[in-house]
Amino acid sequence: MSIDVLNETDVVTDELELVALARYVMGQLKVHPQADLCITLVDEAAMETLHVQWMDLSGPTDVMSFPMDELRPGQDDAEPDEGMLGDIVLCPTVAAKQALEAGHATEEELLLLTTHGILHLLGFDHEEPDEEREMFELQRQLLLTFLATRGRPAS
Repeated sequence: MSIDVLNETDVVTDELELVALARYVMGQLKVHPQADLCITLVDEAAMETLHVQWMDLSGPTDVMSFPMDELRPGQDDAEPDEGMLGDIVLCPTVAAKQALEAGHATEEELLLLTTHGILHLLGFDHEEPDEEREMFELQRQLLLTFLATRGRPAS
């Protein structure tokens, strides 16, 4: 798996932890071991530009996902498709605000958003209530089990 993290901000982030999480989530969802993922951290101005350009929504957002080869989670009875998973763009300053509101650390919010972004890359969505339940439960399960493997308590 090739997982790159590009930090285009002044925010200090544990990039190795983001890579470890991405590797864990992709492994749990049986993504092909040769799949590629890029995680980019940007400032609010850059995120707002992307948000307007791709979603026609003003203001910065926390995470955006840009799937490339429309890969889906692998199945136990079939070899997963090889290809480029895509790109996730995170905005650490928006994540910091959300973390403060939620009562946990910014790093935990960035891990949550990375998991969320990977699920979007794999075709999960939260447009409908049943899709939202499925996606958010899987997101929660993946993040909690990742944190448990790292010996970190979830807040």
